[in-house]
Amino acid sequence: MEKRVLLAITLSFLVLAAYQYLFVKPQPRPPRPAPTAEAPAPGATPAPPPGGAAAPAAATPAPAAVSAPEPAPVEALVADTETREVVVESDEIRAVFTNRGARLVSWELKRYLDDRGRPVDLVPAGIADDEPRPFALIPDDGEVARRIGEALFKPSTTRLAVGEGASLLAFEYQAADGLSVVKRFEFAPDGQPFLVRLSAEITRDGQPLPFAVSSGPGLGDTDRAAGGGGFFSPAYYQKPQAVFQSDSSAERVALDKLAASPTHQGRFRYIGSEDHYFLSALLPGDRNVRVDYRPVWVQAPEGPRGLVVYTMRLEGPWQDVTFFLGPKHFDRLAAVDRELVRTINFGMFDWLVVPLLRSLNWLNGYVGNYGWSIIALTAIINLLMWPLRHKSMVSMRKMQALQPQVKAIQDRYANLKMTDPAKQKMNTELMNLYREKGVNPASGCVPMLLTFPVLFAFYSMLSQAIELRGAPFIGWITDLSVKDPLFITPILMGASMVWQQRLTPSTADPVQQKVFMFMPVMFTVMFLWAPSGLVIYWFVSNLFAIGQQYLTNRMIGVPPAPKPAGARAGRARRCPGRPA
Repeated sequence: MEKRVLLAITLSFLVLAAYQYLFVKPQPRPPRPAPTAEAPAPGATPAPPPGGAAAPAAATPAPAAVSAPEPAPVEALVADTETREVVVESDEIRAVFTNRGARLVSWELKRYLDDRGRPVDLVPAGIADDEPRPFALIPDDGEVARRIGEALFKPSTTRLAVGEGASLLAFEYQAADGLSVVKRFEFAPDGQPFLVRLSAEITRDGQPLPFAVSSGPGLGDTDRAAGGGGFFSPAYYQKPQAVFQSDSSAERVALDKLAASPTHQGRFRYIGSEDHYFLSALLPGDRNVRVDYRPVWVQAPEGPRGLVVYTMRLEGPWQDVTFFLGPKHFDRLAAVDRELVRTINFGMFDWLVVPLLRSLNWLNGYVGNYGWSIIALTAIINLLMWPLRHKSMVSMRKMQALQPQVKAIQDRYANLKMTDPAKQKMNTELMNLYREKGVNPASGCVPMLLTFPVLFAFYSMLSQAIELRGAPFIGWITDLSVKDPLFITPILMGASMVWQQRLTPSTADPVQQKVFMFMPVMFTVMFLWAPSGLVIYWFVSNLFAIGQQYLTNRMIGVPPAPKPAGARAGRARRCPGRPA
């Protein structure tokens, strides 16, 4: 039994490490541009082609290529006279448009700061000039697309304060040849600060021209995109990727898989791109949409970053089409569309994570600090678990008292093989003994079975919920979603596990005792890289378990000391108690 326990612990640790190595892959590097051939210096002899003969000495020079003449500029009837910026500002966002092409160049979230203490900008810097910006219109006619991209649109205003009167911004361009483009934005419709409604139309001589709309590259947190991934990383951040939902679950396509699956078409609840904490999404309503994805590389402060660019084509006109550009905050997303909360990847325990997150946010409304709110929620969970934990300790104590009788039954069948049918009689006798004494042999495992789902739910909540992003606690802990920078809380957690084990009824088997003493070391090493909020939860849970163990000992007495290995009456079969 003890060998199997030790083997299971070792294999669990190896599985975690192997997962990081095999499945959490480093960010791919951008493709290198093809080398550009340099023109030979004046008077130099061109080198022969590789693998071929030298060119003849008296070769007739090829005629110079004649470039096609640039089309004559078309007179603009409605346009601006110079390039200018248009600023849109509310309590939550600060958006900057350029009138050249009527495109978005910046979308800052005022309440969310990057690692340098500046507002997060969902439109990353470093976008190549030939890349479309967000909300750029891309007609099927390439010449028209070029003209629209270079046109100086006339804005309805150069500064718009959202919430003060009508939150509408319009751009207009008309040319003498009948080309007309109108683009209108409505900000914070229905009181939702991260929503934008777009209406756009391109006509020539009164006839509509088909076009697509670009999301532009990224709309992602490029500073955080540089972070690592996985349990053993200093911080876990999901790289930008495609996300969409057509049925009941969100589908995701990683950046390095976009080339193999670039196009998606159908009726979607939403479709867009995301990174760990932020989302850009189109909500098409009950209309068919085609989206084309591709990866793009931009220059970030710490090197190239892979982001997502996609273009969308709608069935029907682009009238009052809604976009979401903002944080993956549970309540914010739910207020826009209940299905949008699926973009928060809580994993298989989402049924438990959501109630925990709601409870944590409710407590934080009174406490005002997420660290203390985690402690308060941990206290509530442990108080609810107290009756079950107490019953488990009582049952384990009874099991310990029954060990001489259990050992006597096992000794009578010790010489039989496991495949011998007579072994079934031993199990029957043991179960009859347990039933007679009112003991459940699996009772020691029940608290652990209930504890680990809560643990994993806490991990998902703390690593995914944007509410915990940058949330401070005390002193050196300035962000509960990342590891403790000084590793103080993991060490305290490991010490509390050792203390708890010394209070827990133990078997006299020295091998099992060594296995159980190894567990605090293993958990301490694992939790060095865990979110500090998760470590605080585990540490406080251990303290509650220790206090509850003292209370149990006062109620039913201190457990007897284990006998020496040579004189032991038997071995208790139990699961090590873990905090709730």
